Amino acid sequence: MDLRQLEYFVAVAEERNFTRAAQRVHISQSGVSAQIRRLEKELGAELFDRSARSAELTVAGEAALAHARNALAAAASVGQAVGEITGLLRGNLSIGMVIGCTVTPLFDALAGFHRAHPGVTLSLREDNSDRLLDDVRSGALDLALIGTGTEPDDLEFLTIISEPLVAAVPAGHELAGGPVALHDLAAHPVVCMPPGTGLRAVFDRVCAARGVEPMIALQASAAEAIADLALRGLGVAILSESMVAGHSGLTALPLADAIDPALLVLAWRPGTNAAARELIAYCRTAFRISADQSSSTAPTTR
Repeated sequence: MDLRQLEYFVAVAEERNFTRAAQRVHISQSGVSAQIRRLEKELGAELFDRSARSAELTVAGEAALAHARNALAAAASVGQAVGEITGLLRGNLSIGMVIGCTVTPLFDALAGFHRAHPGVTLSLREDNSDRLLDDVRSGALDLALIGTGTEPDDLEFLTIISEPLVAAVPAGHELAGGPVALHDLAAHPVVCMPPGTGLRAVFDRVCAARGVEPMIALQASAAEAIADLALRGLGVAILSESMVAGHSGLTALPLADAIDPALLVLAWRPGTNAAARELIAYCRTAFRISADQSSSTAPTTR
């Protein structure tokens, strides 16, 4: 077996789809399939169940995945170690970003890093916050910008935003005019983000703490979509304060008994590689966050 076969195997396992994996590694689907077949022949076992609609790992595939990732990481570390000596960074960095979150400073950081280190290939993937966190922990992603209601205690992080949830309503709405209690909110349809997002986790937690069962009418992954639905009278939007800013037709009302903040954080594993550390430094500058606002040992939306 060779590293290329392991790279394709990991790509298919993470994408759960041969076509998306081929796009990710920049070769044809038939090329990916052929290399996976050669790897399976050499190992003497099928790695994927091809009878399902998605490419699901077999028991043998599950057993091989962690070792394949470790082998690729070890190979990358060889290049990184030499790069640190020569001052030249090479390799690949995989970055995750929560769906529907346009954060210009992150893009600025990526652009600045790319100009300074063209030998490092960058990939960016959107997903919901729960899956992004899982992928950072597993090593499938080097770092990710995620929404959360709690600080992950096993990762290093930069806190980008920490702010309360608000209820957003159009002018003339029955709730307009002051803070909203969760029990009063329960009498109205709610438009919010889906499970797996940081904002939804915070909202679910504060409602459960007060014994409130909100009437979830509609769900959307983008703050703009939620705001537009609320503007049209389809429900009370649950967003963070900054997400409501810029929507002139909506009024942000404090949730009187929901004090837990929603967090937007950049998270990565302890002991990450040199290229990731350099990108994190660019992110610190882009977000204008000093090193003392992050944790290198502690474990810290949408």
